[in-house]
Amino acid sequence: MTVVIGTDEAGYGPNLGPLVVAGTAWRVSAGAAAVEAALAAAAELAADRAGGRLWGDSKRIYRSGGGLAALGRGVLVATALADGGQTATDAGLAAALDPVATPGLADTGASAATGHPHASACRELAAVIRPSLAGGGIALEAVRCRVIEPAEFNARLDRGSNKSDILCEVTLDLAATLAAAAGDGEAVVIWCDRHGGRRRYAQLVARAFATPLVQPLDETPRLSRYRFGADRLIEFSVGGEERLPVAVASMTAKYVRELAMLAFNDFWQRRQPGLAATAGYPVDAARWRREAAAAVEAAGIPWDSVWRRL
Repeated sequence: MTVVIGTDEAGYGPNLGPLVVAGTAWRVSAGAAAVEAALAAAAELAADRAGGRLWGDSKRIYRSGGGLAALGRGVLVATALADGGQTATDAGLAAALDPVATPGLADTGASAATGHPHASACRELAAVIRPSLAGGGIALEAVRCRVIEPAEFNARLDRGSNKSDILCEVTLDLAATLAAAAGDGEAVVIWCDRHGGRRRYAQLVARAFATPLVQPLDETPRLSRYRFGADRLIEFSVGGEERLPVAVASMTAKYVRELAMLAFNDFWQRRQPGLAATAGYPVDAARWRREAAAAVEAAGIPWDSVWRRL
């Protein structure tokens, strides 16, 4: 039996809105060498049951301006698989994964994302997929994320971390939390999308997993791979979103980030009618900061709680 964990992020580059890091944990009745093929087959099976692609790299599932329906469907089905359908709604999703503190989220209830199937349809599809996955010895055990708002991000910078460090620290802490659920004798495989151009992760892995010995296996431009503990392997690879656990994490991070930005824009547009919405990326974020300056000052919210220093 192997526990396979996949992680990915959304919002690494913007000045506005949160950095979201998501992780998924899957239990697979196979040895570590066979889990990739088993999970690839599971992705195909889910697509067959769903009548088309359900999970994949978020950049393929979601296109700006195209709505959140496909992205939301995949994420809500995944959460329903992991928790029996208890949080297959937008209103409950953020709190179930990790409370999102973006201003205005509580006011909107994350309900601005519309157009995806109702919660009941997601639960029903999960109920169809679950036994099919189980027949192949696969179960989706957990879907989780960490939401790092600008205030926390900036505080970490002030404590001496850089942007890349913050992404690695948050990712590995989440992976370690998910890996802690592995039972005695279960192997653990962790797949992470590559963090920019970073090649060396051994010290960060040692800190997150509280292990004194991390053995580098590869540290190349496309793959960094390490063995540690008893039967534990972690990889940071270019194009990791092609693997099912990473793909679902990618979709989850993107979906939560998009919900947060819908709430962010709603919050400020109610305080300054006519203010154009923003996705938070640097060029348009600078425009937004100029145009929203009076509203932010009137709200009495410190810029360090709104603007992420990069």
